[in-house]
Amino acid sequence: MYAPQVALGTVNEYSSFTRQAQCEDTRVNADHGKRVVLNLLELPWVGSPAQTVSRVLIERAGGEVARATSLVHFAPGAAFEPHMHALGEEIYVLRGVFEDEHGAYPAGTYIKNPAGSQHRPFSDTGCSLFVKLRHLDPKDSVRVVVNTNDATWFPGLVPGLTVLPLWGSGGSNTALVRWAPGTVFAQHRHFGGEEILVLEGLFEDEHGTYPEGTWMRSPHLSQHSPYSRHGATILVKTGHLDIL
Repeated sequence: MYAPQVALGTVNEYSSFTRQAQCEDTRVNADHGKRVVLNLLELPWVGSPAQTVSRVLIERAGGEVARATSLVHFAPGAAFEPHMHALGEEIYVLRGVFEDEHGAYPAGTYIKNPAGSQHRPFSDTGCSLFVKLRHLDPKDSVRVVVNTNDATWFPGLVPGLTVLPLWGSGGSNTALVRWAPGTVFAQHRHFGGEEILVLEGLFEDEHGTYPEGTWMRSPHLSQHSPYSRHGATILVKTGHLDIL
């Protein structure tokens, strides 16, 4: 059974961790016309409105209500007040068990809460999440929950590639992709851009080598020739970036 993990460690392991009551109006990697590659293990943790919930700001444009991509860590017993997501959210559980009033979601669970949805998130035992906020189609009203540990994977476009579709709407798609060792994909271009989080192994292209814990964003009409000599599992989102 596949249970993807990113070696995030605990908040206390980060000497750069700081507490703050809220995120002020902030722009972090907000220009979608620029390619960005980050090692998430090197980024600082900051506080959130909930004292026992911390986050790494990967990209952000706005204040506490913002279009944003983050790592989020719930300490054991942590909880947020009930709140609404006007433009939706996507969550991938990296570690532990995430919870809300609708259910409990172990590591390897993907959740899409549509625009206008609301919930009260918490974690009795603690968890780490990859979270994207305020980028979904307001007309897409379907809630999606996929436990990838027991879901069906499908053959990809080339030998050695397997794909688990998670959600798609209006030209934007989110999926898990496994690369067997030695898999090579042809050069291709991404309309609406591409975002990748390396969950496991070593992902590569002609621009570099990306170990687990790497996040990268490639802009609209960018192109590359990806491959993996040693094998990798990646979380991929395409077609959701600004068309500049």
